[in-house]
Amino acid sequence: MNSSNQQRAVAWWLFACCAMVFLTMVVGGVTRLTHSGLSIVEWKPLIGALPPLTHADWLELFAKYQQTPEFIQRNHDMTLEGFQFIFWWEWAHRLLGRSIGLVFFVPYAWFLLRGRLRGALAAKVFGFFILGGLQGAMGWYMVKSGLVDDPRVSQYRLAAHLGLAFVLFGLMAWTGLGMLQPRNANSAVSPAPSHQGIPLRITFTRRLGNWLVALVFIMVLSGALVAGIRAGLAYNTFPLMNGHFVPPEIFMVEPLWLNFFTNMATVQFDHRMIAWLLMGLIPWYSWHIWRETPAARTPAVVLTLWLAVQVSLGIATLLLQVPVALGAAHQAGAMVLFGLLIWANHAIRR
Repeated sequence: MNSSNQQRAVAWWLFACCAMVFLTMVVGGVTRLTHSGLSIVEWKPLIGALPPLTHADWLELFAKYQQTPEFIQRNHDMTLEGFQFIFWWEWAHRLLGRSIGLVFFVPYAWFLLRGRLRGALAAKVFGFFILGGLQGAMGWYMVKSGLVDDPRVSQYRLAAHLGLAFVLFGLMAWTGLGMLQPRNANSAVSPAPSHQGIPLRITFTRRLGNWLVALVFIMVLSGALVAGIRAGLAYNTFPLMNGHFVPPEIFMVEPLWLNFFTNMATVQFDHRMIAWLLMGLIPWYSWHIWRETPAARTPAVVLTLWLAVQVSLGIATLLLQVPVALGAAHQAGAMVLFGLLIWANHAIRR
């Protein structure tokens, strides 16, 4: 196999890992929305991959769940059948997380032994494996926060868990794109005033793209805070928040900084403001790409169209008070938007 085909094989493997991360995140979203995340009260990385096989196994697990604050305070009338429903969602989420490790490590070892991954690239890709392990550990650390007194996971740990998934997804996607379509950092589209050989307007567009990646990531973290404190169940009107552009309760918590993490009004307001900002900046960014980099027009157009879909999903989720299907679709749509932005950013550097 020639060098080009070898790189393509590694790239498509990384994209498959991205798809696994995406699927795990979708199932994780459903797990959270169905309040299933606290159903498994132990973390057994290897043995935990096996589901209950007998009725006695189910009774043992249910008995452990019955000792948790969630059962005592909220689900005290839950039957074994109800427990099985929430158990399977959490088990599926954890199984997918374990599967990512397998899907990643086995091909990685094979590529390494065959010499298709070498040097700095091999070390960088192995770093993705370490990051994936940290992300899984953060998932358990998050679950533990809901097994103590308050049967609700910490919004900070939820944001960290989701944020690490997006970081892992983004790094693998960017690396895979680089192997399929090598970047040319010094390419120039047309004669123009330049900075280090790159037209200034192209430099601006690339910087704007970088800032947008950061902004979408911040939006994801703010969405995790919305989910963590269940702020989506309040202010279910649009475009105003119960008749106000800025709700009067926005700074009612003391100290002031705590409003940005625990106040439903502030957290939802921030998420909305980031969405409004992206609605202006992403089409502007796409317009720059359309004008300056014809080869990258496809990702620019798809990115803008998907932004409209994602905003519509967010509004519908809010107005309908977060039904499971829409809530999961909105979270999945955020990763699609993130991936399309990475694709567009990479395309303008080719």
